[in-house]
Amino acid sequence: MEKTLDLAVYVAQMSQLLDLSLEPENLPGVVDNLRRMSAIASLVMEFPLPEDVEAAPVFEP
Repeated sequence: MEKTLDLAVYVAQMSQLLDLSLEPENLPGVVDNLRRMSAIASLVMEFPLPEDVEAAPVFEP
C-alpha cells in the first residue's frame, strides 16, 4: 500500500510547529507551491549519478 501525504495537513502542522503565522486564505497557495517544488525535486532525484561522484567541498557561484 502506497502512502500519500496530505500537503494541506502537512503545511498546517508545520506552520504550527515552526510558529509561523499562516492565514487560512494563503494555505492553498502554499500547498500549490509545495506541490510544484515536489514535482521539480522528483525530476532531480530521478537523475542517475555514478557511484564515484563526490559532493563538491565548496560552493562557488
